[in-house]
Amino acid sequence: LQIVELKVEMVGIHEKRLRKCLSKLKGIEKVEVDGNSQKVVVTGYTHKNKILKAVRKAGLKAEFWSAQNELLNAYVGASYANLRFNNFNIF
Repeated sequence: LQIVELKVEMVGIHEKRLRKCLSKLKGIEKVEVDGNSQKVVVTGYTHKNKILKAVRKAGLKAEFWSAQNELLNAYVGASYANLRFNNFNIF
């Protein structure tokens, strides 16, 4: 049993396509999708390269999750948390 973490560029509409393509692979036990961080965690007995290939074949841009993605998510999350918007009136 292995856990494969992927970064998949998607919007909410792509989650259904992602789950459908992964459901066709044998040995997949569980798929977790975090749309905010674009992180997909796949648990199962399928080789990680087959998982990546299936996601890409479905037309989604994907790569293996890396420590760099983790740092980027932490930075972006902190930046958005401190962001304040000013109200502008347009005439």
